[in-house]
Amino acid sequence: MRSNQTALLTVEEFVKIPDPPGGRYELHHGELALVPPPIFKHSLTQKQLVRVLERISKGWFVDKEFAFRPLPEYEVWIADVAMVSEQRAQTIPLNGWLSGSPELVAEVLSPSNTVQEMKDPEQTCFRGGSREFWVVDLNLRFIRVTTPDGHTSTYNIGDEIPLDRFSPGKLAVSDVFPEGIFTA
Repeated sequence: MRSNQTALLTVEEFVKIPDPPGGRYELHHGELALVPPPIFKHSLTQKQLVRVLERISKGWFVDKEFAFRPLPEYEVWIADVAMVSEQRAQTIPLNGWLSGSPELVAEVLSPSNTVQEMKDPEQTCFRGGSREFWVVDLNLRFIRVTTPDGHTSTYNIGDEIPLDRFSPGKLAVSDVFPEGIFTA
């Protein structure tokens, strides 16, 4: 072991660190990750996606800014939008986080993000048990859906995303990007 190696931050140590003003920390691979607050358009998209998923996915707990521990140690992530079976949601400690990843994780791209930067969270979520990882692009108005086997599909306005892994039905991409809200 090299003497200049820094130790990984554990979850126990992480919970003792206060969030900085104007942002929050997540724990990624044993290191603090500073996450700035979302812009309003980002928050509106999160809220709209939660509304749509709640309407068409019965038997599922859907929320935004959902904290979870995709792997047993060194990880505390917060999904922009997550969907967890109601059965699993009932096992979450009131003073803790979901163990493993939500079945569906949706990340809304921030102005500073690229689709490529979503690969690490995507792979981490899949290692924790996610069935789908969505990247929601506000500017280009599409949703990219990836499954653990590496299959990726991109859905645009006019398309519908099948929700077979979660419930009967489909999600219309246009319902996530309603006219008027996202044109400014």
